[in-house]
Amino acid sequence: MSPQLKHIASDDTLPSHADVVIIGGGIIGSSAAYFLAKQGYRVALVEKGRVGAEQSSRNWGWCRQQNRDARELPTSGLSMRLWDEMSRDIGEDLGFRRCGLMYATDDPQQLAEWDAWRETAKQFDVNTRMLSAAEANEKMPANGRSWLGGVHSVDDGKGEPALAAPMIAEGARALGATIHQHCAARGLDITSGKVSGVITEKGTIQTQRVLCAAGAWASMFCRHHGIIFPQASVRQTAFRSKPIKNIGEAIYTSGVALTRRLDGTYTVALSGTALLEFTPQGIRFAKPFMPMFIKRLKAVQAGIGSSFFSGPEAINRWKNSQMSPMEKHRILDPAPVKSNLEKTLHAVRTIFPELADMEIGESWGGYVDCTPDAIPVMSEVDGLEGFYLAAGCSGHGFGLGPGLAKVAADLVVNNTPEVDATAYRLSRLTDGSKIEVGAI
Repeated sequence: MSPQLKHIASDDTLPSHADVVIIGGGIIGSSAAYFLAKQGYRVALVEKGRVGAEQSSRNWGWCRQQNRDARELPTSGLSMRLWDEMSRDIGEDLGFRRCGLMYATDDPQQLAEWDAWRETAKQFDVNTRMLSAAEANEKMPANGRSWLGGVHSVDDGKGEPALAAPMIAEGARALGATIHQHCAARGLDITSGKVSGVITEKGTIQTQRVLCAAGAWASMFCRHHGIIFPQASVRQTAFRSKPIKNIGEAIYTSGVALTRRLDGTYTVALSGTALLEFTPQGIRFAKPFMPMFIKRLKAVQAGIGSSFFSGPEAINRWKNSQMSPMEKHRILDPAPVKSNLEKTLHAVRTIFPELADMEIGESWGGYVDCTPDAIPVMSEVDGLEGFYLAAGCSGHGFGLGPGLAKVAADLVVNNTPEVDATAYRLSRLTDGSKIEVGAI
């Protein structure tokens, strides 16, 4: 059920000391390791499973500024620049292409929202234009659907989820970072209210600076140390087609979304549909999350599954000297929802006549970790000196990954971030501040 992923090797020896330890080898953890190593810091990246194996390889691969919330737009611009720079400087193909993104809809409300967003785009010089009904139907011809209009985000693009995080981690290693897979962080060593090390299943790394980029596992890890981080995950389903005719590089419609992969296949998913599973963590944070789920998801399916009893949102207690839940779940690999796969394939074949013969090559599920306002957290953690959090990307983590990682890396070493990180502070979710749910 896991999607294709580039495998990389691990470093054999766990260092006794590091300037910074990064927990989690997704797109943000790998990118932060790269940026810190590039500045000369000794970095150790510890990953309980394999680099990139969870949501960083299970997403659509979109790298966009289009339709971003205004709070994210400075970072999305930074991220697009960094995608270009990393692709050049690492010297490996990350699959990043500025191919442009195409959107089409037959929903007048959605079209009006896209049109209204142009005022936000102007403030940040985003190169985007509305498509007329005639243009949308010409560029994305549909069977039995007549698009009212659409959007062409000219400078946006896509990356390759199977390649990006592993190859960025390799780029960090080339600059001196060490990469430790199948090496779960069980907890923090804390001395007088300050971080003094990371306790892993393979030993302790002494350090005074830790960045937790643990994705869906971040809230559980924080709770282990008495830190409140409101986080909830929604389960999504996607598939990768067998090679098929190219009808466009990245297409979003009010039914399905498609992203062309480097090998001639497509990643395909239903638009705005996810499964919300009842879990102890989800129940704990249900109230602050309800406005976000109502606004962002068109079709919410709910139920109780195995995630209630095991995984990052279950009731988990452990000692740092014992096996942790992370070691019991090396890779969070939920099964795809079969009914959603069938709906997705039917929708593609129905909407796009040129894809009537599309077949599923592989399918998977994934957990998208969210915050109550759908804006990421890139922040120091009050009350525990030396501990920083980079999580809650709310489905935006892959495309925003390099920019968010650069912000987090700068915070960890007390540099001034290139963009204002105020909107990403953890305290906004716990100090009674008004929650304003971000745009999709």
